[in-house]
Amino acid sequence: MSPVRILIADDHALIRSGLRALLSHEPTYHVVAEAADGYEAIEAAQREMPHVAILDIGMPTLNGIEAARRISAAVPSTQLIMLTVYSDEGYLLNALRAGARGYVLKSSAESEIVDAVRAVSQGEAFFSPNVSRILADDYMRFLEKQQVEDSYDLLTGRERQILQLLAEGQSNKDIATILNLSPTTVICHRQHVFQKLNLHNLSDLILYAIRKGVISSQVGRSARSG
Repeated sequence: MSPVRILIADDHALIRSGLRALLSHEPTYHVVAEAADGYEAIEAAQREMPHVAILDIGMPTLNGIEAARRISAAVPSTQLIMLTVYSDEGYLLNALRAGARGYVLKSSAESEIVDAVRAVSQGEAFFSPNVSRILADDYMRFLEKQQVEDSYDLLTGRERQILQLLAEGQSNKDIATILNLSPTTVICHRQHVFQKLNLHNLSDLILYAIRKGVISSQVGRSARSG
């Protein structure tokens, strides 16, 4: 197996050192660069072309989400993992919109970062299970407070299948093949899913799927290009 080239960006040298030590136990992982802020991370990504970039959200000068957005545009082959203390959906949604397909809480990084790198380097997505649970609990409290029913129940069985496949990153063409449908039929179902759930883009759909438990903390192929 070819080595996985990794960039670590965090403004705390101790955290960078700890992540490097964790990843060094994997024989196929190779940390090719470190960065202390967002600008350094962008420069390192463009210079080293890593397979995976681990970015702290709270970096000075240029935060991790903005750095992720620029790296995603400049080096689209680099898979992005956000490392953060923030577990609320606002940060997660911004990270997804910036191109991230991994989201790991610093409190659980020691046990999850190796799995997160493995997942995203294989074109999958990874979210800390704690994030999924918190988002699901918050969502249920929101529904109870608003006294509204979850529109998920409005979806047909086929639409639920397509919701999951979209959240897992499958393209319209892939979904058509998997479900033995025409691409036109898939597009029609896709439109119905977005309309019934009042979702506006793929990032919103992924967030919804996480909150609902439709996809697990580690899911199938990356939704970056869905």
